[in-house]
Amino acid sequence: MDKFIIQGGKPLHGTMRPSGNKNAALPMMAATLLTEEPVILKNMPNINDTRTMADLMESLGVVIEKDTQTSTWTFQAASIRPSDLDPALCRQIRASILLAGPMTARFGGIKLPPPGGDVIGRRRVDTHILALEALGANFEFTDTFEFTTDGLIGADILLDEASVTATENTIMAAVLAKGVTHIHNAASEPHIQELCLLLNAMGAKIKNIGSNILEIEGVEKLHGTEFTIGPDYLEVISYVGAAVVTGGEIRIKDAGVQHLRMIRLVLKRLGVELIFDGDDIIVPANQKLEIEPDLGNAIPEISVMPWPAFPTDLMSIAIVIATQSKGTILFHDWMYPSRMFFIDKLVSMGAQIVLCDPHRCIVNGPTKLNAEKLESPDIRAGIALVLAALSADGESTIRNAGQIDRGYERIEFKLRGLGADIVRKQTRTIESES
Repeated sequence: MDKFIIQGGKPLHGTMRPSGNKNAALPMMAATLLTEEPVILKNMPNINDTRTMADLMESLGVVIEKDTQTSTWTFQAASIRPSDLDPALCRQIRASILLAGPMTARFGGIKLPPPGGDVIGRRRVDTHILALEALGANFEFTDTFEFTTDGLIGADILLDEASVTATENTIMAAVLAKGVTHIHNAASEPHIQELCLLLNAMGAKIKNIGSNILEIEGVEKLHGTEFTIGPDYLEVISYVGAAVVTGGEIRIKDAGVQHLRMIRLVLKRLGVELIFDGDDIIVPANQKLEIEPDLGNAIPEISVMPWPAFPTDLMSIAIVIATQSKGTILFHDWMYPSRMFFIDKLVSMGAQIVLCDPHRCIVNGPTKLNAEKLESPDIRAGIALVLAALSADGESTIRNAGQIDRGYERIEFKLRGLGADIVRKQTRTIESES
């Protein structure tokens, strides 16, 4: 198990470029199952989750070639062996559920163990099942999820929640279904938009991309293509937060600013000003860092909502920024019951935070953070603890760095390039000693 050793209190300076969007890469990898021809994905993030997904797909028979120098991966799903799917890998990654749509559409079904992933509360898969059943799939559950079909048929589908992965699965199934499918209450995050653009480049017919009502005309067959994955906006804002809490000044190149307008508004409520320079973001030094109260000097609230509102995956980062902002603010994440269970770690560092219930907390700042020994419980809480450690006085240790590696490529190298004092060390586990 790796750990990060971070000497805090060093302002970040310099320029960085984000990796490709992990949440776009994973469904795009699954989408390559929809054709026997090669699909080339450029700007692929080389992180734990994409490597695990690649191993999972190779167990199915997908041939994958990786050019790590150019971040280009080539996929060819010409000879698929569904029975060889590795169940242990499925349980390691939530994205394994994304195999359901393309495998059912092209190969008539698949058996999947329940997916793994972050421990941030129950993450229901009911929406996936209901949508695929609406397209004509049969579903059975014992100890595995089993999808079968004699052929998918286009349908008018209302998703019971705007689930990102359920929307992606439904899209991938519908592109090969006979007839026209309408998906209502579809999620519309940037990674879903990119998935649609990739599928259209492969010959699919998807309309209204970026809206919550998608129209998909099924086609008989898809073909290969090349596609460049856009920047990971979650990584972009992570580095924005790192610069803010250390009092630094950085430029983030090719940041995909067209997707960051709402996030920019929310950060402004925390006293953070960003400069958009073309497709770059400049994070100036000497931020105001004063929370804007609501009308009548009421305590403001930041709540997560489906895109294009403020995304749940940035809640942890916003909370850390708030610990360094003057004033009081309420955070509300109704999506996941365990999202805020990392807050006790910030409190141990000196933050003034009251956890009201599993979904809400009140932050009062600014407070000086002190170094601490910490453990990363999931990707987003993990990066939030990195930000806290960068801001804190003294040397912090963050164990279970592998959780952070699932979503962030070469994070210690990128941070050191901006002047951070962070090193990775390997630790021996009890299992390896026995």
